Amino acid sequence: MKRHEAREKAFQILFQLDLLEEDMGQTIQDRLTEVKQDEFLHQIVNGVVKEKETIDQTISANLENWSLQRLPAVEKTILRIAAFEILYVTDIPENVSINEAIELAKRYGDEKSGKFVNGVLSKLIK
Repeated sequence: MKRHEAREKAFQILFQLDLLEEDMGQTIQDRLTEVKQDEFLHQIVNGVVKEKETIDQTISANLENWSLQRLPAVEKTILRIAAFEILYVTDIPENVSINEAIELAKRYGDEKSGKFVNGVLSKLIK
């Protein structure tokens, strides 16, 4: 699986987890076993879940006139994935993580999502 596909699948899994009120550990394992083994996909999903508190604090610190709780689930999930990559995955350039996040936002969000995600992530890396 290419990294772009892994990010998209991770987005779908994490988006569902954010909306569901289930046991996260079991839900993650159920969702990941539905997909063929992909190390990068597992790294993203497990990393975002494990580091969610730190990631959310980092995102919140870079939001203007928004709170994390008010963000739509699509943008919040995309920002979490990109922030995880920027903060914890050293072999991916920051601009690649941002570009991938913008592409996900354009695909799953509304017409303003890409610009919003770009703005937040650009502040995050400064």
